[in-house]
Amino acid sequence: MKKTTIALIAHNQRKTELLNWAKVHREELVKHELIGTSNTSKLLNDMLELDVKPFGHGPSGGDILLAAKILQHEVHKVIFFIDAETPHGHEHDIQTLIRTAVINNIPIALNRASADLIIMEGAEEV
Repeated sequence: MKKTTIALIAHNQRKTELLNWAKVHREELVKHELIGTSNTSKLLNDMLELDVKPFGHGPSGGDILLAAKILQHEVHKVIFFIDAETPHGHEHDIQTLIRTAVINNIPIALNRASADLIIMEGAEEV
């Protein structure tokens, strides 16, 4: 059975929240291919010993790289803990990523509640 690829990303102000979420769902996450922006992947790998492959830094084009991976059918789910309260210089890239996921029917979670739903979807089938 082909593994699902899940992208894990978090803005700086939400990295601890993603780390706590990933800790709760570690048992399910290890069943999948995991990718993440450079800082998020390093955090998850160091703290939880997950094998999250880095693909770039968010503000330096990482969001666009992820959108390209979606277009190439390399990503099946996106968990992106966004900080909606702080303006980001790469806001257009974030919107492009979200739009790309929506248009390509890729589940994208932008907070913990939706991330819980996405990670559990299909977990019973494994």
